[in-house]
Amino acid sequence: MTDDERRSPGRRTVLCGAAASAAGLTLSGCGGSGAPAAPPPATPTAPVELGSADDVPVGGAHAFAARSIVVSQPEPGRFKAFSAVCTHKGCVMAAVRKLTIHCACHGSSFDTTTGEVLGGPAREPLPEVPVRVEGNGLIAG
Repeated sequence: MTDDERRSPGRRTVLCGAAASAAGLTLSGCGGSGAPAAPPPATPTAPVELGSADDVPVGGAHAFAARSIVVSQPEPGRFKAFSAVCTHKGCVMAAVRKLTIHCACHGSSFDTTTGEVLGGPAREPLPEVPVRVEGNGLIAG
């Protein structure tokens, strides 16, 4: 390995940094050491407030990245929640388009109404998280 190669950031570091900058986030699992950070728990261990139900569009989804949860509303008043921790390498996902959440670390994508993998390298679906509406707020767990 040349000195330039040792000083240059790797492809993963560059891609994760770009994804984090674009999303305004620090992405778990994108550490520069090559070893992913310990992923957050896949599902909450106690009920947690996510935010307003109005944040989740009908026919779409919203990632509550700070809580590592994605919530969809496929039909008015019907909410589905899943872990936003990618089952491939544990990165927290925040990029949502309609009813699909995308992992910026390695390109996996998941259906936010079923948790199923739509595109790899992930092979396992996202764990479902119980969610309910209280007032106008969403409570997960």
